[in-house]
Amino acid sequence: MTATKPTSRARAGGRQSARHAEPSGLPTQYDERPVEDLWVEYKNEPSQPLRNFFMEKYLHLVRYNAERIYARLPDEVDIEDLMSAGLFGLMDAIDAFDLERKVKFETYCAPRIRGAILDELRSMDWVPRLVRHRTSKVEQARQKLEMASGEKATDHQVAQKLSIDKEEFLKYKRDSSAVSVTSITRKAFNSDGGREMREIDIIKDQTQSNPIHDVQRRDIKDMMTKGLSRAERLIVILYYYEGMTMKEIGSTLDLSESRVSQMHSSILARLKAQMQHRMKELEPVG
Repeated sequence: MTATKPTSRARAGGRQSARHAEPSGLPTQYDERPVEDLWVEYKNEPSQPLRNFFMEKYLHLVRYNAERIYARLPDEVDIEDLMSAGLFGLMDAIDAFDLERKVKFETYCAPRIRGAILDELRSMDWVPRLVRHRTSKVEQARQKLEMASGEKATDHQVAQKLSIDKEEFLKYKRDSSAVSVTSITRKAFNSDGGREMREIDIIKDQTQSNPIHDVQRRDIKDMMTKGLSRAERLIVILYYYEGMTMKEIGSTLDLSESRVSQMHSSILARLKAQMQHRMKELEPVG
């Protein structure tokens, strides 16, 4: 039994519908009447108030099925989205329910609710269903081989198990390793203070510099250039810190490229001798 797939406009307002569809808790004119009589009345003369009563009465079935499906999904999926889709399945079940079949409505609507939720999940999945199917076949074949032999299965063994050639298996494997999409607001771990840490809270900001590294970098530069002439200091700074070539440095200092290269070699020899005498200062403390 396939649920009617909600339209894009309906899905857009689905989350709001799910959040505002909670039971009001207020008594209605239908609470004291047998539910069987209410179904007969609704089928004979459908009305919006009675439809809303059924929506509130069976809303717990939407949450129950949504939570069961949500338990097997990654964290980036929002349960509110699943409930929104399930509501459309419940609406469809209320309108299509046939009293002559003598089936309980709870039994009848559950597959429609699940179907609507699964349809929504398929529409959210950017990976084609054929790729998902192939990936599942490969994993099932690999698991069977490993359970039978007790050893890790090779790609060649899996390809033989599936009766496909090497090129076809490589295509299956390439499709199954597609880049996944994740949410930066998904839960990462629990902090000591009890507040949930999200992925966005622990992403490294590449645009910000570490002040400790900046201080260390400045100290090393000061130590390396100490005792050098102005031209020698500029050669070290322009070459190692600014990334300029020997030719560019020569043009800046009005020197030939060969002269800059000679000075650079001389500077390195002097710095090497100086660093050997100061190795103890660079050793970590403790």
